[in-house]
Amino acid sequence: MKCFSRYLPYIFRPPNTILSCSCHTEADIISTVEFNHTGELLATGDKGGRVVIFQREQESRNQPHRRGEYNVYSTFQSHEPEFDYLKSLEIEEKINKIRWLPQQNAAYFLLSTNDKTVKLWKVSERDKRPEGYNLKDEDGRFRDPSMITMLRVPVLRPMDLMVEATPRRVFANAHTYHINSISVNSDYETYMSADDLRINLWNFEITNQSFNIVDIKPANMEELTEVITAAEFHPHHCNTFVYSSSKGTIRLCDMRASALCDRHSKFFEEPEDPSNRSFFSEIISSISDVKFSHSGRYIMTRDYLTVKVWDLNMENRPIETYQVHDYLRSKLCSLYENDCIFDKFECVWNGSDSVIMTGSYNNFFRMFDRNTKRDVTLEASRENSKPRAILKPRKVCVGGKRRKDEISVDSLDFSKKILHTAWHPSENIIAVAATNNLYIFQDKVN
Repeated sequence: MKCFSRYLPYIFRPPNTILSCSCHTEADIISTVEFNHTGELLATGDKGGRVVIFQREQESRNQPHRRGEYNVYSTFQSHEPEFDYLKSLEIEEKINKIRWLPQQNAAYFLLSTNDKTVKLWKVSERDKRPEGYNLKDEDGRFRDPSMITMLRVPVLRPMDLMVEATPRRVFANAHTYHINSISVNSDYETYMSADDLRINLWNFEITNQSFNIVDIKPANMEELTEVITAAEFHPHHCNTFVYSSSKGTIRLCDMRASALCDRHSKFFEEPEDPSNRSFFSEIISSISDVKFSHSGRYIMTRDYLTVKVWDLNMENRPIETYQVHDYLRSKLCSLYENDCIFDKFECVWNGSDSVIMTGSYNNFFRMFDRNTKRDVTLEASRENSKPRAILKPRKVCVGGKRRKDEISVDSLDFSKKILHTAWHPSENIIAVAATNNLYIFQDKVN
């Protein structure tokens, strides 16, 4: 992979724009984006409970250097709206998270979750059909045994490729509160699901029982001071996981220490600067996403204004802090009034852990090179992202004279926001979800 910093300002260009329609409904809004472990597949979930999987085309022989584009591979309805009659509550079908399992055979497996139920899906291809049954006719109806006078050998006939998505497991009835995270363990036998107050550990083969490994619910709910916001397993050590809280803290837990991991092994928190204390301090310090680096050495967290990188060996402060949109500090009051201050932005690493990416408003997304400390703001919009066009860096003007290529902070559109992004595990290919549009950008190819 080339040195990212050499061409950071113009690194990505879009090969295509997907899931784009001029009039969209609430159900079309993309709520999660996730590459699989090879990067050949990309899955999106939306508020309507649908999962759309895109597959990367193979390189053509005529153009061996041209990178394959992503096209729709499979679409299926993962979750339906439900109603909890005991609590008189509607359960949304919105897909909160998708996590892929490593591929073991010809089929693909992924987990998807809404607020209450996690499902394990198998996605497989079928390009042959059996013909020549003895007890059934070609329509599948049973034949009269008295009419069967000879033995036929079934054969497989070619057919048009068909991609089937079938639910293999349904993990339900284990969460009182809304599920915000799922994470597959490195042993590939277990996974965890986290809600506001509890984290449960599941075995993929057992759907009617889970083990509660974290429970922060107080005996008296009036004493509740924080909630769990995100959780993730260590990429290599199956006994270790982290979870973040609405107080801006991160806890590292070791499942070897005890069955209930209420006592953390490490506690990461940055002391607050008293000079920056305000009414909004607690809200903007809430961590919306936590991610282990691929190496397992670092943790990245995203709060409302910043992205922070923590070393597992240093708990008292982050080793790196990046300002995502510091120009919004003066706008916190209006952002509080329109509820934007509660938006939950995600963050991702590139394949080598050298660059991090996260979203912002006005369909902007930000990239930070950890080695050179350079950063860039890019925009995912239909107007600026024509196929094969090079993205130009965007700049936000806070005050004073505004240059021709800058946009005023007062002109930002807060209804357009990049909450969900994903990075190809080994290449400079990124997926950015902007409302109901999915943009895929790749590095500039000479």
